[in-house]
Amino acid sequence: MSTPTPNDPKPESKVEAIKRSSRHLRGTIAETLASDATHFGEGDTVLLKFHGSYQQDDRDTRRTREAEGKEKAWSFMVRLALPAGVLTAAQYLAFDAIAGRYADGTLRITTRQGFQYHGIIKGALKTSIAEINLALATTLSACGDVSRNVLGCPAERGGASAAVRALAADIAVALRPGSRAYHELWLDGEKQPVPADEEPFYGEQYLPRKFKVAVALDTDNCTDAYAQCLGLVAITEGGDAVRGFNIVVGGGLGMTHNKGDTIARLGDPLVFVTPEHAVAAARLVAAIYRDHGNRSERRHARLKYLITERGLDWFRTEFAQRADFPWSDPVAVPVPVFHDHLGRERQPDGAWSLGVFVQSGRIADTPAARIRAGLHEAVSRWQPEVRLTAQQNILFVNLDDEQLHGIESVLREHGISLAEQTTPVRRGSMACPALPTCSLAVAESERALPSVLDELEETLVELGVDDVPLTVRMTGCPNGCARPYTADLAFVGRTLDKYQIYVGGRQAGDRVADLFLAEVPQSQLVTALRPLLQRWSAERTPDEGLGDFYQRLSGQTIGRRQITGKELPTAASLSLVVPA
Repeated sequence: MSTPTPNDPKPESKVEAIKRSSRHLRGTIAETLASDATHFGEGDTVLLKFHGSYQQDDRDTRRTREAEGKEKAWSFMVRLALPAGVLTAAQYLAFDAIAGRYADGTLRITTRQGFQYHGIIKGALKTSIAEINLALATTLSACGDVSRNVLGCPAERGGASAAVRALAADIAVALRPGSRAYHELWLDGEKQPVPADEEPFYGEQYLPRKFKVAVALDTDNCTDAYAQCLGLVAITEGGDAVRGFNIVVGGGLGMTHNKGDTIARLGDPLVFVTPEHAVAAARLVAAIYRDHGNRSERRHARLKYLITERGLDWFRTEFAQRADFPWSDPVAVPVPVFHDHLGRERQPDGAWSLGVFVQSGRIADTPAARIRAGLHEAVSRWQPEVRLTAQQNILFVNLDDEQLHGIESVLREHGISLAEQTTPVRRGSMACPALPTCSLAVAESERALPSVLDELEETLVELGVDDVPLTVRMTGCPNGCARPYTADLAFVGRTLDKYQIYVGGRQAGDRVADLFLAEVPQSQLVTALRPLLQRWSAERTPDEGLGDFYQRLSGQTIGRRQITGKELPTAASLSLVVPA
């Protein structure tokens, strides 16, 4: 795992060398924390990710500060790992308080069912992470080359959904790093000599890249299980029992513009295992990736490339040789169903759940809606159980009638739209943070999406298709943090103010979109789509979504399972001239 092998003769990447010499994620982080420095050096910024933090700067002010001879406006993003998005009312209020004391005054729900903070300065970094742990949560492995926060269906829909959340939590623990560095650095744990076996699973270099895991139901793919490195799809019986799990491997949505050898890919069913062996199966998939993943080229280091290059049959053979538990062929499942869990829903036990839409996951107070204040008051007064969804929304569960009506009343008082007041296209939207904090962003995303949605909503109303469910996702770069490539419609940042438009995914999350138009200015995104939207309005069959219509129109009934990365607009292959 640490040096070139006959199967991988190329030298290890710079990041691999940093990890190998880090003394299990310690580096010189402690020394910098104790110093007057405003930021960390290059090696430690790699290691900070494993501890749940990215070093960032305000890109809006970068050029001005440089011209004035000032250093960058350094700050830190801190991310929580909350398996299946489960937290208590007390935790929510604690996390909200941390946002006010140390961050920019906002909480952000991630597409991985966690929270993240922006704008934490270095002097508050240790204190904020310590307070997160006092609230019985962790930032460990929320980022870095390890298993990230494990997704799970957050809804209360009987025993099967509870089993999914329990498995997500068990996998998170099983794949969490064992290094004592986290407690030493952030919780004032006692420093001891670094034992050779401190990381019995990950070793000195951890995984080649990040490893994303999601657990879903065969009746609800709200966690986009097929877009993950590892998906576990529960095969249910009547909603309360789980017969076992299909193990799906090799998904991943990050790619690079102009690099045809980088791909967005859906996972393939590998095997079926019974519930008692699901955690072992997850560890085994991660172990194969650990031992055979590419450690020379980080662009090709994800699990999807290992499977693409060596084949699913090779991976299954490797799995079979290592497995000390029984397994069988994957179980056939129907086309996945997707639920956004927004609005009121009666649970099987008679209680209520209430899903609340949060645009791009940003919990903040604005002139239009005091979302942060409203959610804080609702949680404070009514003490609901809280869940975060993989669509960046918040879900209150196990409510009685009084709690349900009380929370809805508080939300209305603060200008927060309920589900029935939110258009289908808006409730199906997601965006990554992008500018001004993300160092990888080449275009706007979170700040741009609302105005794009406003224009898109007007067009859909005009065309009479505003009541049709539609997934719309926007990212500031091609790395796929908002899962754009499985959406009906996606805008992916290409360069400043220009986007690639992808069309052809769908809500079910089982199809990858095609590149439709290249390098479209932000102001022209909806205009460029108008001919396609007009044809969709005029020619769609009942209940046919935009992605399904596009695939039928282009003669691709299933859709491509991967994007080649070619920068060629495919709209030219379609006749988009609308009859007069």
